[in-house]
Amino acid sequence: MGFYIVIAAVLIGVVGLVIGVFLGVASEKLKVEVDEREAKVRECLPGNNCGACGFPGCDGCAKAIANGEAAVNQCPVGGAAVAAKIADVMGVKAEPVDESNKKVAFVRCQGDCSKAKQVYHYSGIADCSELAVVPNGSEKECAYSCCGYGTCVKACAFDAIHIVNGVAVVDKEKCVACGACVKACPKHIIDLVPYKKKHNVACQNHLKGKAVKDACSTGCIACGMCERNCPFDGIHVINDLAVMNENCKDCGICAQKCPTGAITGKRPVVKKPATPATPAAPKAAGAAEAVKKADTAGTKEAVSAEENSAKA
Repeated sequence: MGFYIVIAAVLIGVVGLVIGVFLGVASEKLKVEVDEREAKVRECLPGNNCGACGFPGCDGCAKAIANGEAAVNQCPVGGAAVAAKIADVMGVKAEPVDESNKKVAFVRCQGDCSKAKQVYHYSGIADCSELAVVPNGSEKECAYSCCGYGTCVKACAFDAIHIVNGVAVVDKEKCVACGACVKACPKHIIDLVPYKKKHNVACQNHLKGKAVKDACSTGCIACGMCERNCPFDGIHVINDLAVMNENCKDCGICAQKCPTGAITGKRPVVKKPATPATPAAPKAAGAAEAVKKADTAGTKEAVSAEENSAKA
């Protein structure tokens, strides 16, 4: 009995040894050479895995930079500081971060609790994705409106979007345009727009004007005032909704003309020409002088009459 136990133990040991040798040889023969710079670049990156760089997370970005497939300033979150560190690792000169194409998330809805009409109160799971599948997809009458339950807030790793008075609001200074909120929004009302652009259409409702006006005081009613007054052909009403195009110069005239305030941004101040002072007409001045003389003469006559009466 003891003999068989010894034989079994020896066999197990031999099999383990053979497998170990095989795995050791295989690891050497089949190993993939990894650029040491890739690991160092990965250490320089923030580690948010937001995907704003265009690659699948920070690992993908580090690999692309190490292989020369991406620039050292590929990470928009890290900015110039991270770009400088990566440049040192790669042994190249740090390229300036291009801010001209910087983007930011924009919520195409202003229908907060004071502007949008509410038709019922939702009492289910506090998540926009859950609310979006119930009738009308919103507590508000506008089916295109922001649900206001913060699915985008949960998706944002940079604390750049919050729910304010029932509607999502983006903090432009914190937003890195990673697009996480864009993907998370079940209503698809969040877009990435140029950071420097001051005016945007904050509405997604494609219904007719009256239906929009009944549902929200700040929705686009497709009146066409913006289109008719734009001097650059930069905005058109398409499918009952104002849409800006590449001709837009961001002048703000459309925002000024919009009767509902559906176009956000600073509106240009239109200075009214000063009304010149109208000089008094000569005839009127002459008439006033004549009246004054007549009053004076009448006063003198009255005084003379009183004096004569006193003497008598």
